Amino acid sequence: MNTSFEFFPPKTEKGKENLVELTKKLSRFSPEYFSVTFGAGGSTREGTLETCVSIKNIGQKACPHLSGIGAFKDSISEVLDEYKEHGLMRIVVLRGDLPSGIGGLGDFPYALDLVKFIKQVEGNFSIEIAAYPEVHPDAESENSDFENFLDKVNAGADGAITQFFFEEEAYYKFVEKCEKERVSIPIIPGIMPIHEYGALVRMAKNCSANIPIWLKEGMEKYLNSEDQLKYGIEVITNLCQKLLSFGAPGIHFYTVNREEPTSSIIKNLELN
Repeated sequence: MNTSFEFFPPKTEKGKENLVELTKKLSRFSPEYFSVTFGAGGSTREGTLETCVSIKNIGQKACPHLSGIGAFKDSISEVLDEYKEHGLMRIVVLRGDLPSGIGGLGDFPYALDLVKFIKQVEGNFSIEIAAYPEVHPDAESENSDFENFLDKVNAGADGAITQFFFEEEAYYKFVEKCEKERVSIPIIPGIMPIHEYGALVRMAKNCSANIPIWLKEGMEKYLNSEDQLKYGIEVITNLCQKLLSFGAPGIHFYTVNREEPTSSIIKNLELN
């Protein structure tokens, strides 16, 4: 099973040490790469690069994120040069969130603009883009959102990672639409392991991800965190099994810098 794991850059020395240990632990699953997020307006630029370098030093492949909104061509070119210097030639390209206090959209108001720019200035980068089976929260419509996705594919994207979801039909529908348009790049489902109901609700709200009624009711049946964790592992294991049986080329786990429940889910999948 092909896997990849997403981290965010730690802010403290202890956090950095913990992430090195986490990388080593998750490395036993032979992931394709570890991706590292890029804060709004480049707020974690140094941290993203530093984290990627530490992952490479462990002997694993690192894939930095890069967001364009609020940024300009000169600053993005500098980041691309840094990535290239360190051999980080696979990038997750996103629009990103406009940081507070910044009024302009910069040279890259949309991810499409950034994909085009990267392919123009350095065609050797491999680009992963975002896909939204449940539609981007800022999209005018489902059709316009999908057209935007197709534009990014046609601009040279090499692969796509979806926003997380909990109902497999959303992924099936999205992939079938891609097949009708003869999209040939891999569409990797992004999966959010569930470790606690309150955290799940907060993350889903931030990303406008739908939490189905059956999942809400299931989580609310369990009052303590240990039981919620077990139920969450069962739910996500079943979801991943269905996606892989459907033909998903791999699973991208949003780890939120935690070993569990991601490790338990993968072990369950390897046993089946």
